[in-house]
Amino acid sequence: MHTEQAFTNIIKENEGIIYKVTRLYTNNQDDQKDLYQEVIYNLWKGFKAFRGDAKVSTWMYRIALNTAVLYSKKKKRRGDKVPLEGVVLVEEAYDPVLEQRLKVLYTNIKNLGDVDKGIIFLFLEGRKYEEIATITGLSVSNVGTRMARIKDKLKKEIIKK
Repeated sequence: MHTEQAFTNIIKENEGIIYKVTRLYTNNQDDQKDLYQEVIYNLWKGFKAFRGDAKVSTWMYRIALNTAVLYSKKKKRRGDKVPLEGVVLVEEAYDPVLEQRLKVLYTNIKNLGDVDKGIIFLFLEGRKYEEIATITGLSVSNVGTRMARIKDKLKKEIIKK
């Protein structure tokens, strides 16, 4: 199979990862599209070097999160701030109580630091601490410590509201 076709197939099979990461690290559709393109570009740059030592999803998470963190830092330097009002969560069945709780949770997650945001995202995606450590480059114990702090911080912030 040609390299381009193999890459396209991997992207199609795993594009949910990219959409989730880009949505978490941006506040509007234009920024999400820009970040999506940057992630795809960085995946393409790293595709030939991907040896298959890790799962494809682990490799994609790592590149997507690193790209998102860099993108976020660039955005902060430019001073672009977009309000979160009007952010609509996509849900399968409408439950106003659940929708409100999710909105509060994701608003608080967006306020975390870039690394912590990535860690809680991966945790909510069902990733084990070992895989989170592999993706982020942190030790497993550091991931566990950060997760405990993140959970405490989110609990305190959500209880305030």
